[in-house]
Amino acid sequence: MKKVFIDGSSGTTGLRIRERLSARRDVMLLTLPENERHDPAARARAINGADVTFLCLPDEAARQAVSMCENPDAVIIDASTAHRTDPRFVYGFPELVGENAVAKSKRIALPGCHASGFIALIRPLVLAGIVKKDARLCCTSLTGYSGGGKKMIAEYEAKDRDALYDSPRIYALGQQHKHLKEMTALTGLENPPAFMPIVADFYSGMEVCVPLFARDIEGGAQDIINIYKSVYNGPVVSFCDGIDNGGFAAAGGMSGSDGMKITVSGNGERILLLALYDNLGKGASGAGVECFNLVTGAPPTAGLVI
Repeated sequence: MKKVFIDGSSGTTGLRIRERLSARRDVMLLTLPENERHDPAARARAINGADVTFLCLPDEAARQAVSMCENPDAVIIDASTAHRTDPRFVYGFPELVGENAVAKSKRIALPGCHASGFIALIRPLVLAGIVKKDARLCCTSLTGYSGGGKKMIAEYEAKDRDALYDSPRIYALGQQHKHLKEMTALTGLENPPAFMPIVADFYSGMEVCVPLFARDIEGGAQDIINIYKSVYNGPVVSFCDGIDNGGFAAAGGMSGSDGMKITVSGNGERILLLALYDNLGKGASGAGVECFNLVTGAPPTAGLVI
């Protein structure tokens, strides 16, 4: 039985990780009394006493938590932005970095929710030479409001909310979104994409779209499909022939799931790459549990909703 501590268990990511692990017989969850949740000494004891610690914290608190860990056998799985491009950490997307790399690591940084879809779509194409490293790409990502945490959830679910919350809202207008660093580094691109994240009035779900002009790439849609089929054939991330539902691709189509669907749409001239998943699933908590399974030797989908 593995001892697990979730540091920051009251947030949306921590709560869903706890939900996924609480029913498992191979896990013993370590908890702190309410009055010790923010006590550095108590947190340090829990981190060093656990086999695996999930960090569901702001960046600076996550860095502090990592510095507290003195147990060489303890595994840290960090859901914050703090360590996603840190060479000491393995990027927690097993389908792209390899299951063995994750399984052998003591330090794992979970991908950002928006970044998960973009990197899943683009990294294999850059590695294959279909998309050049100096390409200048665009990315649109539509997410449910749970991705904004407790504050945004409260804003969207308030009875007297502003009418502006009724329609989709573009944010990070200054092109400084915190996911851009990993979206660039983990794909091998030399230029960050022009990124348009959009939050809308649904709780969870995510749809990431990257458009390509066939004239700008080395190959065509079928070449991309063949690459995706070879890379994404597992139980968590898989290629599918389409996610068209009556001419629409709904961003909430994978809400509640920990999996991800990859597909290609468009025509011979204009190609749409699409990743569909849950921002709280493969975009956060589901990815964490998948990595936990690998480092503990459990089946990759144990405790996941696929």
